[in-house]
Amino acid sequence: MKLYSILILSKVQDKAQIIASQFDLSSFGYFQRGSVQEFMNFSSTTIAERTPTGQRQSVESENNVAHAYGHPQGIWGIIISDKEYPSRVAFSLLNKILDEFLVKFPRDKWNNPPLSYPELNDYLLKYQDPKQADTIMRVQNELDETTAILHKTIESVLQRGEKLDSLVDRSEALSSQSKMFYKTAKKTNSCCVVM
Repeated sequence: MKLYSILILSKVQDKAQIIASQFDLSSFGYFQRGSVQEFMNFSSTTIAERTPTGQRQSVESENNVAHAYGHPQGIWGIIISDKEYPSRVAFSLLNKILDEFLVKFPRDKWNNPPLSYPELNDYLLKYQDPKQADTIMRVQNELDETTAILHKTIESVLQRGEKLDSLVDRSEALSSQSKMFYKTAKKTNSCCVVM
């Protein structure tokens, strides 16, 4: 699971423009990074232009997915990730980022892009592992671990129970053998009694 970029866009006369962005292209080759970033910028502007206000959509392209959200106040957020990244986490992150962005930057400051918004880098780093960043996924992960531990415990109890059953069977067999030994010994000793 990997996040590649977070972009915030606005529209001017139905033409999308990037007003803040952050990229993590470390998984691409050094000489590919410029082209990859350019392609992500182009894809993001195209997707933002085709995403209606108030709507969410995910667009797949080869091994990547662009998660888009058109905020009702006229900005668009795009997260580009690999296919394994959960869309629910991506959309909750987009909601959070866009709400914070609108508080920090009123509409009149959007005219001079790109805006310096360093929090995007923090989000990009924090949300690389969605299980740590998203509470529902974290709880689900903890439940899965607990279930695995319980299954192991139940298996070990059953194995222990099987061992106890075999010990009980052995002790019963030993008990009957010891009774036979006692009787045989008594017979043997009775013939040799000295008076």
